Amino acid sequence: MTFTQILFLVLTFIVMSGLTYLIASRLSAPSEEKRLESMGGGSPQPVVSPWHAAGMRLRRFLEPLAKLSVPEEKWETSPLRTRFLNAGFRGFSAPLVYFASKTVGTFLVPVLFAVYAGMSKGDFNSSTLLLVAVVLAAIGYYLPMAVLARLIAHRQRELFENFPDALDLMRVCVEAGLGLDAAIARVGDEMRLKSQALYEELHLVSLELRAGAPRDRALRNLALRMGMEEVDALVAMLIQADRFGTSVAESLRVHAEGLRVKRKLQAEEAAAKVPVKLLFPLIFCIFPALLVVLLGPAYISINRTLLPTLVGN
Repeated sequence: MTFTQILFLVLTFIVMSGLTYLIASRLSAPSEEKRLESMGGGSPQPVVSPWHAAGMRLRRFLEPLAKLSVPEEKWETSPLRTRFLNAGFRGFSAPLVYFASKTVGTFLVPVLFAVYAGMSKGDFNSSTLLLVAVVLAAIGYYLPMAVLARLIAHRQRELFENFPDALDLMRVCVEAGLGLDAAIARVGDEMRLKSQALYEELHLVSLELRAGAPRDRALRNLALRMGMEEVDALVAMLIQADRFGTSVAESLRVHAEGLRVKRKLQAEEAAAKVPVKLLFPLIFCIFPALLVVLLGPAYISINRTLLPTLVGN
């Protein structure tokens, strides 16, 4: 038995043992709770939901893996923490899953490739195996960063597309006589069906204002969580309008028009890129099929009639 086969059996044993432990702990949890309640003799304690218990066990399992990828400096004050906020991850488990996935990807992907190479009995020398393992380890390490960047871009795109409409609604509310705090809360409720991400951000601002936070601090926290230049400009404009007593409704109208024009220009830019993006699918996918359909019958006719005549002569 080769080393790769032994490694495959060990990994299979570890995975099956983990699954067996999870299933056994899930099945034995209700009976243990009943036994503890009967021994207590008093009022029953609140029962923890199975999903919460499973999440706690998963967190205890991921903590040792996450510690291997956590930076030495305090990452809580680093830009990485801000990137989690930009992606919409505010829970304590998001960094744990992120760093644990980097550790698992770094070690698991090369091991799976080694198992595959051993099982397929491919002609790989030691240098090639080492090079491929290093490349796969780097891919597994940087893949969570790419996924996080993709999630941030997708969320910021959604926020940018819906933010001008929210500003228009906020301007209408302010012109109708509502204060800025009440307008933010009302617009957040109205945008709930259209954009869940924007609703969450505005709802957090409303909660901070209700808790007694200063308006400038709540608005700066909004700009920090969203991570968009347009929101930074809006926050600076609202703070200046509140400080110098200028019209908030007029400021919202001007900023909404600028955002609407920018959204229109981005849509026109995306539409102008469509012909260039369609060029490669046309050349490599559609044109060969058209050539086969158009020239195929002619080639068959030439092969049946002209070529035998030329060969006969």
